[in-house]
Amino acid sequence: MGLLVGLVPYLSATKIDYPATNATFVDPRWRHRGLKAGGRRVYSLQATRKQLRAVRRRVATPIRRLALLAPMGLTIPSIFHRVREDSHGHRALLSEIQQFRGRVYLDDQAIDYTSLIDGRHILPADDHSWHLLLQDENGRICGCLRYRAHELGSLCPTLSVFRASIASSLRWGPTVREAIASEMKLASRQERSFVEVGGWAMAGHVRGTSGALRMALAAYSLGQLLGGALGVTTATRRHCSSSILRRIGGKFLEYAGTAIPPYYDPQYKCDMEILRFDSSNPNPRYSVWVEEIGRSLQRIPVIINSDRVLAAAASATSQGGAQRISDACATAWETG
Repeated sequence: MGLLVGLVPYLSATKIDYPATNATFVDPRWRHRGLKAGGRRVYSLQATRKQLRAVRRRVATPIRRLALLAPMGLTIPSIFHRVREDSHGHRALLSEIQQFRGRVYLDDQAIDYTSLIDGRHILPADDHSWHLLLQDENGRICGCLRYRAHELGSLCPTLSVFRASIASSLRWGPTVREAIASEMKLASRQERSFVEVGGWAMAGHVRGTSGALRMALAAYSLGQLLGGALGVTTATRRHCSSSILRRIGGKFLEYAGTAIPPYYDPQYKCDMEILRFDSSNPNPRYSVWVEEIGRSLQRIPVIINSDRVLAAAASATSQGGAQRISDACATAWETG
């Protein structure tokens, strides 16, 4: 499910004004606020440094509660410093993510109970995806997203975007397929991954906070850490989610100059948009955030289901010393 739930207009509510490229920098002793010279606002170096420190506090500190679940059978890049083989923890956290998604989507009336299995919102893509999760101060999941890279050889029928109602329409279906094929070819030429980001969900108490914004920007950070990516997502217009994604760098998916329009999806009972993004090209306004989040992602726990890694390697070797689930949940807060 490529449904973004929980991003509210945090960007407009807590605006951070970075100096314009033509701003005049003056002696730090000039502390006058609102001072202008020749129609341009004058910024002191002291004020700029203070602003950057504020960004780091707002972005880096809450990152301590992030953790990553790795896809099945994937070799983890060495850029991640805290890889943990913990099959018990991986299974339990993935199950908790699925239960959390189910609750959020039900409350949002995006799905009904028939879409759940034992209270969990389970999709085939879950086993093949990275999962970024945000935990609150009590260790409970309060936000999540799914990041899946696809093979570039041909159009993959497992792409979630092809399950969108507009992809099956006579008018727009062919354009959607051509647009996706074009994006995949571009990713191949640039030697980057083609990814889908979905499974977004945010708890009510996180909506309107920096946590929701961090989860969206983390898709750019993760893409950069994994070698660069072009990607797509289907985003709901509920809670202004799709407009926020466009504000941080997302654009309407298009082909030959024709943008795929917003559409109503009866499966999720809401208006949706298909957006594309380039991990190397977020809105410059948030580049500092993306860089800070990327550095933090390198230090958070990356949890592997070692049983699946072994199965993928056709090995029967037992993984001794695997941590128990309680340890995995506790250490998911740490940043080392």
